[in-house]
Amino acid sequence: MKKINLYSIATLCLAFVLSSCGNKEQQAAVMPPAAFPVAQVSHKTVTGFQEYPTNIEGVVNSDVRAKTSGYIQKVLVDEGQKVRKGQVLFQLETQSLSQDAGAAKARINVAQVEVDKLIPLVEKNIISNVQLETAKANLAQAKANYSGIAATVGYATIKSPVNGYVGAIPFREGSLISPSDPTPLTTVSDISKVYAFFSLNESQYLDFLQNAEGKTLENKLANYAEVNLVLANGSTYSEKGKIETSTGQVNQKTGTVSLRAVFNNPNQLLTNGNSGKIQIPIIYENAIVVPQEATYEQQGNVMLFKLGEGNKVINTIVKVKARVNNLYVIESGVDAKDRIVTAGVGKLRNDTLITPQEVPFDEVIKPITTMFKN
Repeated sequence: MKKINLYSIATLCLAFVLSSCGNKEQQAAVMPPAAFPVAQVSHKTVTGFQEYPTNIEGVVNSDVRAKTSGYIQKVLVDEGQKVRKGQVLFQLETQSLSQDAGAAKARINVAQVEVDKLIPLVEKNIISNVQLETAKANLAQAKANYSGIAATVGYATIKSPVNGYVGAIPFREGSLISPSDPTPLTTVSDISKVYAFFSLNESQYLDFLQNAEGKTLENKLANYAEVNLVLANGSTYSEKGKIETSTGQVNQKTGTVSLRAVFNNPNQLLTNGNSGKIQIPIIYENAIVVPQEATYEQQGNVMLFKLGEGNKVINTIVKVKARVNNLYVIESGVDAKDRIVTAGVGKLRNDTLITPQEVPFDEVIKPITTMFKN
């Protein structure tokens, strides 16, 4: 039996190890840099929105108040009920007033009898005309007293001043009310349309005017785009609104300018006291936009990676003008000739060598669809 040559075996093993290491180094040398999606930036026209808190009121809100003191005998409507102008809402107790009216009517009759009796006597020169004129004055005063009492009796029937919906009714049967009460009997509101009141500070108001077409304030308001109303639950109201009026003056105490938008309210979804946010559209024409996914923040700056020479990336600070959905509207830092990395920027560092994968810019700026909501 031949002896195994240990020296030969060791030589073969060493050669195999060296060969393996060489293959790995060769493989590492030929592996390409990591691939990242890259897109050519282009100009786009996008519409963003600025939001302002708003309070909602019906176009007509009429307080219903008593014109005379008395006890409520009947409440003839309920809260939230639709009523027409002139419909009776409350009836006050009128028994004592009716008695006063009867007495006043009787005094008219007595005064009339006195006048009728004196007329022929004056005609026959039996008495002076002064007595007749005095009797006529007494009759006129009696009629005036009766008219006042009759009006008061009429005031006991309280009617709706406008078409609309009845609000809260704080007083019920048996309550004593008077014209001096600070709280109205109710409020009738016309909410077929509603007003949305909101305010802009001086700077915002100037931006608002500059984005509107027209020479006068009236023209600018008439030409301004329709606005949205975001309700308290976060949903967007189905009807579009129109800005109708502006005070046009800066309130010295608050530093704001008040505006009013009007919305149709066919289903009476909105009512007095609702709150929400007005969304005013801002159109950015031919603007440079980038997807937010292509950016990152560092020390308060918004940054992205441009593709430089030799496929090396360059980290760049950009100045953001506005945020619109999943996009940033860029004021400076990148222009239409640049190519940027659109995703995976968290894995990159300045001067990192990459393998660019070209993707259409329109694809990367599409909004991300929300699949699930909490």
